[in-house]
Amino acid sequence: MRAAGAGQVLLAAILWGTTGTAMTLAPAGADPGAVGGLRLLIGGLALALVALRQGEFRRAGPLPLGTLAGAGLMIAAYQICFFNGVARNGVALGTLVAIGSSPMLAGLLQWRVDRSWPGKRWLVATLVALVGCSMLLLPAAGVAAELEFPGLLASLGAGLAYAGYALVSKRLLQHMAPTAVVAAIFLPGALFLLPLLFMTDLTWTLQPGAILVILHLGLVTTAIAYLLFARGLNRLPAAVAVSLSLAEPLVATLLGVLLVGERPGSRGLFGMLALVVALLWLSLPVAREKGEQHGQVAI
Repeated sequence: MRAAGAGQVLLAAILWGTTGTAMTLAPAGADPGAVGGLRLLIGGLALALVALRQGEFRRAGPLPLGTLAGAGLMIAAYQICFFNGVARNGVALGTLVAIGSSPMLAGLLQWRVDRSWPGKRWLVATLVALVGCSMLLLPAAGVAAELEFPGLLASLGAGLAYAGYALVSKRLLQHMAPTAVVAAIFLPGALFLLPLLFMTDLTWTLQPGAILVILHLGLVTTAIAYLLFARGLNRLPAAVAVSLSLAEPLVATLLGVLLVGERPGSRGLFGMLALVVALLWLSLPVAREKGEQHGQVAI
């Protein structure tokens, strides 16, 4: 059960890892905020069609509109905060702060809201994974003195929004099928970002290759990836699922090596090894500890 859920989250992270490569293929003038809105809209509509065809909304009963709107706001805020942080502090630092902060924030939220601490195993594995992320991303981050505080806050906001999205999704999965959950969250999220589409020049979408990039981001890295994440989340604690998504920078690095010809160096190789060890440790089934007698499984 746990291994299957971990596999689904890791597969989602693999698809998310292609986002950066896809963005490099986008035409000049592609606005990141507009891209975020378009990918949510396309992904949400695709999943809604699947959910409607399978009758998942009907079986779910009355939808918790307030909760869904809140989750949609979180996923929309993630798009805005993440791209703002990257724009101010660069891809490496922006990604490191956003993705690196989300596991710890998810663990704290899970402990505060559900009164369930993910466990010492999760904490150690997550710290090792964060060290690996730092080794992969910091060499490309440039001079630390150039760090902008507003960009740092934006990246931390992205990490918090992603952690909150995972926790709310975990609760919704108790009442709705994964496809319905993701669709019902992404469509409000797209509506929140819709004003950006009207305020942005979208002529770049008419250029050759733009449609393929948008469809890949909307269908592959959004619809399919987040559906896999939701299915894995249905079998794992929220904090563990978010920690496993740290595989994303590992995949992005491997794609850079294989497709772009980048060389990670010894520090990068150590970071990749640390990430692999941490992710495998989180993925494997573990023995139940004494804490389970209180209704909690140690991770």
